Amino acid sequence: MFLIIGYVIALGAIFGGFMAEGGKLAALIQPFEALMIIGGAFGAFFASTFPRSFKAVLKTLPMALKGSKYTRAAYMELLSLLNEIFGRIRQGGLMSIEADVDDPQNSELFKKYPTILADHHVLEFLTDYLRLMVGGTLGAFEMENLMDVEIDTHHRELEVPIHALTRAADGMPAFGIVAAVMGVVNVMSSVDKPPAVLGELIAAALVGTFLGILLGYAVVSPIAARMEDRAAESSKMLETIKVSLLATMNAYPPQVAVEFGRKVLYSTERPSFQELDAHLREMKGK
Repeated sequence: MFLIIGYVIALGAIFGGFMAEGGKLAALIQPFEALMIIGGAFGAFFASTFPRSFKAVLKTLPMALKGSKYTRAAYMELLSLLNEIFGRIRQGGLMSIEADVDDPQNSELFKKYPTILADHHVLEFLTDYLRLMVGGTLGAFEMENLMDVEIDTHHRELEVPIHALTRAADGMPAFGIVAAVMGVVNVMSSVDKPPAVLGELIAAALVGTFLGILLGYAVVSPIAARMEDRAAESSKMLETIKVSLLATMNAYPPQVAVEFGRKVLYSTERPSFQELDAHLREMKGK
């Protein structure tokens, strides 16, 4: 929604200001200029990416167009799940969660938390490290190093389509200049035509520069920026799991371990201690 509102404000201000100055929108409709800019930018984008990068862009674009799924409610659900898992470990030992970890989709424990169950990355990250804890082959130090490596890899993988789209946005003004130069060439080859025709050709050439800058900075660049924010949010959820698991490995009580995770969250999504405590009591009563 914010993306659409931003587009409406930006485009409304630009085209509205142009019309207020007496400009005619029809003069900005230059399909061949748009073809050169969009086609050239897309061709360069396609040539500069590998197949996996191109597929990653297509896969992650919905992240920018949709609202964030990493809301306060989602984090509250994650912290509640962690608290229940840690409580079971404290009461029955690590082996008490082995069946749940091995098959979370059919686990009554995980089914109570559908948001986490539906997030492939979060669920896999959580169950993988719980499985390592059950196996007892790694200490807290080794576990932390491994989690840091995986979180870094996860974030870098999410950055691949972001960088690709950012490069495309940065290149569009240059393609606008290319289209404008081609327009000037067309003008210079038509000097024998009437002044009115030459004026139209010059206007079309200038529209090329305008469209390149507009598409690059007002359309494509905001999408890349939103994708970057979504990537940071995704990594933040993994960090929450990381610090909570390490806390429970260091023998902290369940609610204290969950408090470690709460402290990692951004202030905009972080529930207060009282909110989380009330929610955990409510979940415990169900």
